[in-house]
Amino acid sequence: MLDFLKNHPFAVEAFFESSLVLTFTVPKEQLQDLIPECLELDTFQDKWAFVAVAMVQTKDLRPKGFPKFMGNDFFLIGYRVFVRYTTQAGKRLRGLYILKSETDKKKMEFRGNLFTHYNYSTTDIKQTEEESTKEIQSVKSKFKVIIDKNEENISLPQNSPFADWKEARRFAGPLPFTFTYNKETREVLIIEGVRQNWTPQPVKVIDYHFDFLDVLKLKNPVLANAFVIKNIPYYWKKGKIESWK
Repeated sequence: MLDFLKNHPFAVEAFFESSLVLTFTVPKEQLQDLIPECLELDTFQDKWAFVAVAMVQTKDLRPKGFPKFMGNDFFLIGYRVFVRYTTQAGKRLRGLYILKSETDKKKMEFRGNLFTHYNYSTTDIKQTEEESTKEIQSVKSKFKVIIDKNEENISLPQNSPFADWKEARRFAGPLPFTFTYNKETREVLIIEGVRQNWTPQPVKVIDYHFDFLDVLKLKNPVLANAFVIKNIPYYWKKGKIESWK
């Protein structure tokens, strides 16, 4: 029964007040062992693979169609790898594979681990806004990021593999699909997200550190892009399961 619940058995909706996503790149060989056998890395120039850190202020998370007062408000940090999956019908889907999820609400940790395979844990989150900057940090999770709120003519991060922001937007999550793999049953859980008015805006990153990237033992990850979106309704369809090979 609990395994069934983890497979996203009903549609869920929420409102993203803000979503800040920093995407890092490393040579694809560094990420290959972090994803299951059913997935392949979504690469750029067949050389670079990508892991993203998403920091999302989420409001009114609830089963789709339920009233807003039944929803939950929380902050989410998600660490995801950009991947591709080929369905039984031969369709190639772009999506994300979740490595780890963190939240500032214990209730969300419990429910997240009850209804998903996304490995939620609870952490502290502190957000500080000044006239021109915003800082998000966590003592427990050992991360911080500082962005410039007012910069308009933003250049790509130094050493980004992308030529321009149009190219970089291809790797601005979240992507339409999220995948989970059950190695014992060789089944893939596919969850499709539906979004509206999705226009990621480039953002200038002043400083950052994410301890989890060190935990992954990534060598010299490069900040490839950083985007922010605000005030976006979002929902996830009921999960679909299919056998792999």
